[in-house]
Amino acid sequence: MPAVAKGVLHFLIIAGVFFVLGHRLPGFHVDGFMTALLAALILGVVNATIGLLIKILAFPITLLTLGLFSFVINAVLIQLVAFLTPGLSINGFWPALVAALVLAGVNLIWKMATRRPSRAAQE
Repeated sequence: MPAVAKGVLHFLIIAGVFFVLGHRLPGFHVDGFMTALLAALILGVVNATIGLLIKILAFPITLLTLGLFSFVINAVLIQLVAFLTPGLSINGFWPALVAALVLAGVNLIWKMATRRPSRAAQE
């Protein structure tokens, strides 16, 4: 699969996760799929800019907590996305943390499904 197609599909999956969370997770509200698409786009921009800087600065505490603090950082970034996205609202920290955990799980499955087999596995 071409890299652009994989990127677009991953973007649509993240938007779908936002949409489903809006209907299934109490305290997490999404007005519609267009809002979910916008939230996925803003999440990508936030992760690539502010999120990268925050993750670099918080690396020591993330290391001390064996990586668990990264979920807290992602929850805060998701709350920032909700603040920046009209039609997306998150009531409190816990729904944002659950959303961060769900997105981490979806991303893990995505990476496992789209990784290339190693040369040793091919032989």
